[in-house]
Amino acid sequence: MSAEFPSVRPRRLRSTPAMRRLVAETRLHPAELILPAFVREGITEPRPIGSMPGVVQHTRDTLRRAAVEAAEAGIGGIMLFGVPEVQDATGTAGTDPEGILQHAIRDVVSEVGDRLVVMSDLCLDEFTDHGHCGVLAADGSVDNDATLERYAEMAVVQADAGVHLVGPSGMMDGQVAAVREALDAAGHQDTGILAYTAKYASAFFGPFREAVGSSLKGDRKTYQQDPANARESLRELAQDVAEGADLVMVKPAMSYLDIVRQVADASPVPVAAYQVSGEYAMVEAAAANGWIDRERTILETLTSIRRAGAEQILTYWAVEVAGLLR
Repeated sequence: MSAEFPSVRPRRLRSTPAMRRLVAETRLHPAELILPAFVREGITEPRPIGSMPGVVQHTRDTLRRAAVEAAEAGIGGIMLFGVPEVQDATGTAGTDPEGILQHAIRDVVSEVGDRLVVMSDLCLDEFTDHGHCGVLAADGSVDNDATLERYAEMAVVQADAGVHLVGPSGMMDGQVAAVREALDAAGHQDTGILAYTAKYASAFFGPFREAVGSSLKGDRKTYQQDPANARESLRELAQDVAEGADLVMVKPAMSYLDIVRQVADASPVPVAAYQVSGEYAMVEAAAANGWIDRERTILETLTSIRRAGAEQILTYWAVEVAGLLR
């Protein structure tokens, strides 16, 4: 053969759909997907979230149906967020055994049992009238240690309701240890912890604030991570694992794929990533304008997160994607 022609031709392995499928290095599976779901107290019909087309605040009844649909689709889990009618300074509804999130946990567990891993957000921002993830000190700052006491109470009431995994997401120092200690002391040794280990102070959370009715004033930069930093994610990882995290998470996902990879390379426990509301909204908006192919883009974004090392992905497209993968 003439030297001017290549003998190594990587294109041979791209020649047909069957060939590409055969040699694919990364595969998506429905069991790796987790559906975030919102349930709102005091509504009789699902309430659409304007900035997240296709996503709603559920009633308790429609949440039950969504959980059954998710289980039948074969996805791995559902992450529940509660939106109460009344918010206050300390997030009382978050620790009320009759609060909306605790009702939602019981509802979903009663519908799907162990067919779906039922998870609950363990944070105060949905329940506080100031919108922060913790209790405020007199100077208006978030009081880390006072917040840990509230998280411990939340963990126990969520576990009492039957949740399989709690998701402490407030980025308080020591939150995993406080939650683990409280769960164990209450006899909930088998309730696991999905720790929000590397959660960044991201602009991509914007639509989520509408979804949970957040009244946040200011920002969360004193407790969520600085988007400029990577190394501290590994410090957070080491701390969470030492404190008893069963799984860890990076949030957001798509703009932090380098963090997903670093955490995945270092973690001794499974690594999840959250494809957040702003990431979802951007794709839906671009697709609605005809600028991108919606289904191809959805699958490409999820494949990139999986390729970076995430073993579980929280995504609002979980059930739809399970259907596409089938």
